[in-house]
Amino acid sequence: MHKLIKRQQEILSIIQKNKQASNKIIKEKIEKIFGQITRMTIVRDLELLIKNNLITKHGSGRNVYYQLNQGSSLLEYFDIEKYFDADFNKRNIKNKFNFDIFKEINDIIISKNEIIELEKLNKDYQKRMKKLSPAIIKREYERLIIELSWKSSAIEGNTYSLLETETLIKENKAAKGHKKEEALMIFNHKRAIDYIRDKKSKFKTLNLRKIENIHQLLTEKMNIGKGLRNKPEGITGTNYKPLSNPHQIKEATEKLIKKINKIKNPVTKALILVLMLSYIQPFEDGNKRTARITANAILLAHDYCLLSYSSVDETEYKKAMVLFYEQNSALYFKELFLNQYKQAINNYFQ
Repeated sequence: MHKLIKRQQEILSIIQKNKQASNKIIKEKIEKIFGQITRMTIVRDLELLIKNNLITKHGSGRNVYYQLNQGSSLLEYFDIEKYFDADFNKRNIKNKFNFDIFKEINDIIISKNEIIELEKLNKDYQKRMKKLSPAIIKREYERLIIELSWKSSAIEGNTYSLLETETLIKENKAAKGHKKEEALMIFNHKRAIDYIRDKKSKFKTLNLRKIENIHQLLTEKMNIGKGLRNKPEGITGTNYKPLSNPHQIKEATEKLIKKINKIKNPVTKALILVLMLSYIQPFEDGNKRTARITANAILLAHDYCLLSYSSVDETEYKKAMVLFYEQNSALYFKELFLNQYKQAINNYFQ
C-alpha cells in the first residue's frame, strides 16, 4: 500500500466519521485543516484511497459520494508509524482472543481485482515452469529453500547471514560465532520445506495432523513440546494474550482449518492461515514458523509459487503481525504478504 500522507489520512477520517461524504464536504473540511487545496488534489487523494481498497465510490455526477470499504472489518486502516510510536503498555488494544473474527474470515479479504492480478501472475509463472529444464528447476528450488530458511529463521531472531545459511545447507558446515540452535533451526526449515514438496498434493486440504507434522519438523530437537499446548503463552512486545484453555485452543484451530478449506483462492487461503495460526498460537513455540511453512504448503499444492520472504524487513513483519494481534487489522500484513508473493514470482524460476 502507498503510504498515506496526513491529508489522505484526514480524508479517510472524515469519511469514517460521516459514514459517507461527497467531494464538496471533503474539500470543505480538509481546507479548514490544511488551507486552500485544489479540487484535483482532493480527487487524486480519493483515487489513491480507492486504489488501496480503503474507500469505495458511489453515485455519479454531482451525486458522487465515498464510503469506507465495508468488505471486511479486518481491513481497517492504521497509521503504522503513529501506532507503534506509543509504548505497547499504553496502547488501547483487544488483549484477548476474538472468536468473532471467524465471522470476518472469507474470500473478500483479497479483492476481486487483486485476485485477477494474482491469477494472471500465476498463469505466467506456470507457463515459465513448463519451459524450464529439470536442472534449472532443481537449482531454483535450492535457491528458494536457502532464502526461505534464512529469512524465516531471521524473523525469529536467528543471526545467520544468507551466505552462512547457504554454506550450512549446501556443505553442512556451521558458521563460527553462532549458537548450535541457530543451525538446527535452519536445518529444520529445510526438512519441513522438503516435506511439503514431497507431500505436495496432500495440502490441497488441511487437517490438524498435517499442521502438527510441519510443526514437529520445524521444532525437532529444540526442546519444544509437540502437539497443541496446554499452558498459557505470552508474546514479546504486546499485551495481547492468546487463548490458554486447551479446549478453546483446539476449537479455534479446528475452526480455522474448516474456514481455510472452504476458501477458494489459494493466496487468500495462505494469507489467512499465516495470520490466524500466528494469532491462535496453538503450539508451545514455533507458531509463526509453522504458519509460514504451512501457508507455503497450500500455495505449492495449488501450483502457486512459494514465498521466501527474502526482501521483507523483519521488524515490519513483526509490526504487521502485532497490529493483527492487537486490533485484528490484516491490512498491513496483507500488503506485506502480497508484495512478497509478487516479489517471489518475479525472482524465481526465470
